[in-house]
Amino acid sequence: VFFKYSEFLLQSLAGILAPLGIHYQPPPLNIVLPVGISFYTFQTLSYSLDIYRGRMEPWKSKLDFAMFVTFFPQLVAGPIVRAADFLPQCQQWRRPTGRQFGWGLSLMLLGLFQKVVIADGILAGTVEQIYDNTASPTSLTAWTGTLAFAGQIFCDFAGYSTTAIGAAMCLGFSLPDNFRFPYAAVGFSDFWRRWHISLSSWLRDYLYIPLGGNRYGPTRTQVNLMATMLIGGLWHGASWTFVAWGGLHGLYLVAERWLKSLVPDSAVFRSPLTQWLLAMLTFGLVCITWVFFRANDFPRAFQIVAAMLGHAGTELSVPKIDSAIVFATVGSILMLHWCLRDKTLEHATESISPWIRSTILAVMAAAIVMMPGEDRAFIYFQF
Repeated sequence: VFFKYSEFLLQSLAGILAPLGIHYQPPPLNIVLPVGISFYTFQTLSYSLDIYRGRMEPWKSKLDFAMFVTFFPQLVAGPIVRAADFLPQCQQWRRPTGRQFGWGLSLMLLGLFQKVVIADGILAGTVEQIYDNTASPTSLTAWTGTLAFAGQIFCDFAGYSTTAIGAAMCLGFSLPDNFRFPYAAVGFSDFWRRWHISLSSWLRDYLYIPLGGNRYGPTRTQVNLMATMLIGGLWHGASWTFVAWGGLHGLYLVAERWLKSLVPDSAVFRSPLTQWLLAMLTFGLVCITWVFFRANDFPRAFQIVAAMLGHAGTELSVPKIDSAIVFATVGSILMLHWCLRDKTLEHATESISPWIRSTILAVMAAAIVMMPGEDRAFIYFQF
């Protein structure tokens, strides 16, 4: 709380006092935020809470525990690893097989391709051009910027997680999957089973269920869902825009549960066409939430959302070629997610011949080396 929320709380207090005629200007604290503090805080919390609940015994080796807390591949941006999953792996020497080492290197290459080529090289420039601007955008521009950010944040964060999992595998350690083709989700509960899985499962097990989960009736369930998502939004950053992002997802989850209670399940909703349409609706509503995640303040967020919903401006537009590149890139991501939504990456690659796999890896490696552009830190480093 001190490192991450001190300035945010003081500034919020100043905003509350101002309408009361009390003019308080908090002093600049200039606190340097430790990289990845949100991730290793949640990891060590899970260890303490599991021991408190009797789910595991205190680990005997302090060296193993230090390894768990500081394991470098996922230290700064996840996945969030549970002690019960990682510490038993420290009981014997980890010697990866040749197959594990090769798959680990392949995952690292895939993760770097997602980050360097797609997130930074293709999409980031368009996002910054639109979101770091004050001019009112056209509808096409607003959608271009938001779709670009939807693709950027997935490739940026999933790219890091994939690289971390691959690096750990090269060392003989197994880390949990963090993404399962989330843009093919049908509904928002499905989305959170696929997006940042290590965080959503952490919030479920250590916050939502202890609050009561769905055990005390629909009203309490809705309150628990909203509280969990609001705290999840605040976890991402000390800003009210992140709280709004979490609140929107909370509203989506509450509305989804309410609609499911009203509409009986039928074969119509399980048909491929209906599932695809619901997935596109889910993705479109998720894009609305991404606006608040990326916008620097509420005025800019509302301006972009208004343009996306048809109340467009005329001051800011992007070249049609840029829009075409963004739509083609994000469309390809959506198509890939939909085709692989019921598979794992391992199973998907098993059906491809070794020559084709090798060619794909070579193309990705060449693209990483040749991709020009500005170096950008991983987005989740700031959390």
